[in-house]
Amino acid sequence: MELSNLRPAEGSKHSDNFRRGRGHGSGNGKTAGKGHKGQKARSGAPRIGFEGGQMPLYRRIPKRGFKSRGTQEIIAINVARLEAFEDGATVTVEAMMEKGIITNPKDGVKILGNGELTKKLTVQANAFSATAKEKIEKAGGTAEVV
Repeated sequence: MELSNLRPAEGSKHSDNFRRGRGHGSGNGKTAGKGHKGQKARSGAPRIGFEGGQMPLYRRIPKRGFKSRGTQEIIAINVARLEAFEDGATVTVEAMMEKGIITNPKDGVKILGNGELTKKLTVQANAFSATAKEKIEKAGGTAEVV
């Protein structure tokens, strides 16, 4: 198969050059697929969402909340994931990226306290939960806020 041979699946594509209103024999004559009379049969039919002058649904329903421009996307890592490092290692954001624990630290990394830690590590991150800090120090390591 070549690129020049590629075609869409049979019946998946409709022709855009279909001639409407060219007699009964064409299968789309007389009303040209628009039915009989009514607003949609005439030219200048209203836009999508128009409800004939009634207040449209998208304006009737309440709009709630807002998106703050100051929000930060903090990546959360559990203490158990730090077991991938050797005993006595310094764990930084770059080191976690090298190990594949995180891929894209947007605005910072926070260490959470889920799981167990058995190794003595020096962990440098943007934030720590109270239980995470406690578990790191209990294992003999230090938690440093960068």
